[in-house]
Amino acid sequence: MKHTDIKELFANSQQYKEKIVTVCGWVRTARDSKSISFVELNDGTCLRNLQLIVDKENAKDMPAVSVGTALNVTGNFVPSERNGFEVIVTAMEVLGECPADYPLQKKFHTLEYLRTIPHLRPRTRFFEAVFAVRNELSFAIHKYFHSHGYKYMHTPIITGSDCEGAGEMFRVTTQPWKTDCKTEQEYFAGDFFGTKAGLTVSGQLEGEIAAMGLGKIYTFGPTFRAEHSNTTRHAAEFWQIEPEVCFADLHDIIEIAEDFIKFIIKEVIDNCPEELEFFNERSEKGLLDKLHGVINSEFVKLKYTDAVEILKKSGKEFKYPVDWGCDLQTEHERYLTEEYYKKPVFVTDYPADIKAFYMKQNSDGKTVAATDLLVPGIGEIIGCSEREADLKMLESAMLKRNMPLDAYREYLDTRKFGSVPHSGFGLGFERILMYITGVQNIRDTLLYPRTVGSL
Repeated sequence: MKHTDIKELFANSQQYKEKIVTVCGWVRTARDSKSISFVELNDGTCLRNLQLIVDKENAKDMPAVSVGTALNVTGNFVPSERNGFEVIVTAMEVLGECPADYPLQKKFHTLEYLRTIPHLRPRTRFFEAVFAVRNELSFAIHKYFHSHGYKYMHTPIITGSDCEGAGEMFRVTTQPWKTDCKTEQEYFAGDFFGTKAGLTVSGQLEGEIAAMGLGKIYTFGPTFRAEHSNTTRHAAEFWQIEPEVCFADLHDIIEIAEDFIKFIIKEVIDNCPEELEFFNERSEKGLLDKLHGVINSEFVKLKYTDAVEILKKSGKEFKYPVDWGCDLQTEHERYLTEEYYKKPVFVTDYPADIKAFYMKQNSDGKTVAATDLLVPGIGEIIGCSEREADLKMLESAMLKRNMPLDAYREYLDTRKFGSVPHSGFGLGFERILMYITGVQNIRDTLLYPRTVGSL
């Protein structure tokens, strides 16, 4: 049906001033005085509501409306001292009635309550802002890589390999429940693929294979981890960005990662000012200062060994003790970024034993050419490394972890046939969305969050 978006009306208000317009949307608030009804309408195109003025004397045939009702409204778009512009209604059609048991009657609801009604929460102002930023951030990511000559690859969602080697994969099967199979191999022999299959935990391995012929690629798709973690930062289904760049060492990929993070944050600042002002008030005081600080600062490069020494000399009592060889915890990462340096930090050259098999082994025999980007307020946000390009070194790292080489033969072939230095990183999309919006729980960045015990 022909109508004008509310965002369009506000963006070009002088063009529509004193003209008859038609708008559609849902009633956010409705209140009556003796002679006038005031209705706030929102159509999802912007955070601002459009106020409708209904003169009861001249609108006797117009239907009564309640919160949640869907309307098609025609009226005069006029200046308003309080609202900037509003519509004096001349005609109104109810597109969808909304009964009194509509769960969103109040103006404000807790995020905990809204998680119980995920099918309705996009109709609230908070989630309208979340998904507006999510949309803009997605576009910025594609824009960055496209403008820098990367090819967008769609890597498999169903796979037979566990990229991280952690065994936290969701099983994919068409097999019914069986008790007569004597072995796992016998069970999966009759399955759709004839072998064990799972949902991908990462597109990296396939991304590396693509980059070996295309130079530089990126993936941006759903990933799945059957990790029994019920924290505010973990979800079983999330989206991940993973570029792979040939002829690039660790220093090159660090430079790319910093440029990328600054670019996408600036794009959101430039294109979602209203939403970020909202989050600056509702989610995190000082959010805008934090984001501007990131894009205007030079990120620190710090070796893991030096980071451990800084933490040990800090005088702080950490919940998790710090010693060389330990994996840095969030409390350690936040100390480095929020108290010691007060800016984002790349921690490099981690111990090989706490990092993945595919990372390039340094000449010291103890560390790998890997880095994590740590940012104030959240800790680690990017995992990054130069990949091991030497076939014998890669096989050695895999055998040390008891990984079956035959299962990774195609991946190993990329090191056998014309191997080159190459690097990449992984960024959890919801993690960076949390950082940019100040939203504290990953469940509030997804339309339908998938977590332990919750489908």
